[in-house]
Amino acid sequence: MQSITKILTVIVSDAFDKCGYDSKLGTVTASDRLDLCQFQCNGAFAGAKLYKKAPFMIADDVAKVLQSEGIFSKVDVVKPGFLNLTLSDDYMLKLTKEIEADKFCGVPQAEKPQTIIIDYGGPNVAKPLHIGHLRSAIIGESLKRLARACGNTVYGDVHLGDWGLQIGLVIAELNERYPDRKCFSEDFNADTDTVEPLSAELLCEVYPFASKKSKENEDFKAKAHTATFELQNGRAGYIALWKEILRVSIADLKDNYSKLDVDFDYWYGESDADKYIPELMKILEDKKLSYESNGALVVDVELESDKAPMPPVIVRKSDNSSIYATTDLATIIQREKDFHPNKIWYVVDKRQELHFTQVFRCARRAELVPAETELEFLGFGTMNGSDGKPYKTRDGGVMRLSDLIETVTNASLQRLENSSFVSEDDRESYARKLGMAAVKFGDLINHRSKDYIFDLDKFLSSEGKTGIYLLYTVSRINSIMKKAGDAKAEFTGIYTDEERELMLKLIMTGDVFNYAMDEKAPNYICENAYQLAVSFSRFYHENHIMDEKDEAKKASWLALAKLVRTVITKHLDILGIETVENM
Repeated sequence: MQSITKILTVIVSDAFDKCGYDSKLGTVTASDRLDLCQFQCNGAFAGAKLYKKAPFMIADDVAKVLQSEGIFSKVDVVKPGFLNLTLSDDYMLKLTKEIEADKFCGVPQAEKPQTIIIDYGGPNVAKPLHIGHLRSAIIGESLKRLARACGNTVYGDVHLGDWGLQIGLVIAELNERYPDRKCFSEDFNADTDTVEPLSAELLCEVYPFASKKSKENEDFKAKAHTATFELQNGRAGYIALWKEILRVSIADLKDNYSKLDVDFDYWYGESDADKYIPELMKILEDKKLSYESNGALVVDVELESDKAPMPPVIVRKSDNSSIYATTDLATIIQREKDFHPNKIWYVVDKRQELHFTQVFRCARRAELVPAETELEFLGFGTMNGSDGKPYKTRDGGVMRLSDLIETVTNASLQRLENSSFVSEDDRESYARKLGMAAVKFGDLINHRSKDYIFDLDKFLSSEGKTGIYLLYTVSRINSIMKKAGDAKAEFTGIYTDEERELMLKLIMTGDVFNYAMDEKAPNYICENAYQLAVSFSRFYHENHIMDEKDEAKKASWLALAKLVRTVITKHLDILGIETVENM
């Protein structure tokens, strides 16, 4: 079904047309003054200029038509020309029943569904996930779910860092530790020789050690660069070792991402784009876009409108090696060939904005995608500690994501210590769900571009704007429905102001989803879920569902509670948050 403002815009536009005015004047928006009205149309002001007529006179003409529609309980003209609209109870009930029957739970479906690639995650193999990967994972996952819920075809790509210097560093260090292994021999035979198994623990220890070593030892740094070059040029033993590194790393990454309920459709990496680099270079050469500068190959991307200098993008370094920009451009070629996407979104740390500005401009100049294809950088801010600085461990290091998950789960377990609603066997699983709800909502309630303070005690609170409060609301409704048993649940009317307020919030949810999709901002979903929960709480306290003697009222209130549960659960699912049966 369409959002309520689109439905009303059609109705009001038709009224403008019937009065002899341009139908485009009939745009309806939600009111920010619910004490005055629910919706508003200000088209009379623009009409005054077109028709040389006072705005209130135009609004009055339209109001007379709308008053006869039976859709509004109030149609008020407020000078100098505001058109204030309030829905009738019958029409609100009709819309609520439509949401109840809608398999999409009131989420408006795209008129023209699109194919969207979302690049998020971005981990490097051979390195453990750390909390810097948290925001990319949960924001990207939420945007993927949101875009799918709106009827689009969406593919999430983890885009692994699996082909650069970090691999060369690992190979070089493993070579120094285990020089006798067959994979380091020049005569390694890919058909007959094997690579000794590695472990995730070993790789997690080797990479930071090698990285630090390369900064202190020029010979080792050179060795790592050589290993990278030989790997990328097909040295058999290194290719075999690289495959083992990938096997171990991806298994570990999938395990950690699964704990976040984050799932990627594709596990492509830089290595998958490598074969498209020659094509990229030819395109740049044929279009006379690339040229040499200080031994490197670059492309100018500066525009006349730039207020600050924009450096050229380097597509090949002076040592003939590729860099991130090269890989990202080659990946765009790959995605265009494989998916022909309408949109490609990159969920990346906002500090990468310059890089992606250069890449997108180069892609546009080279015509790697059609002009109408959207390439958008969705930068996110940092997760900070109470000191306002990027979140660190107690010893000042970067916390592993697995350690954060464990910390959050343990904190939840402490709160469940004396709980009677969950068995001992299920307690850890339950605690993980609560912890993830707390962390995800605590992150996503902030606009993705903003930094925020990670406050676990606040996030785990059952009061206020938290994921736990939303789970508690769903749990409360579960309890109501359990007590109701087989009692009838069907809408029969609107009986109280609290009921009317709650229905209005349900009816306006479609607009929230549209806005969240347009802005690519899950925080609007968080806020709406919270407002629904607050409104339900008011309704619940003022209307005693199970004690109600009027069976028609009771049935309607049960139907409303059930629908609220369905809609809030839909919000939570889009946010990647699992509900729990009881709390």
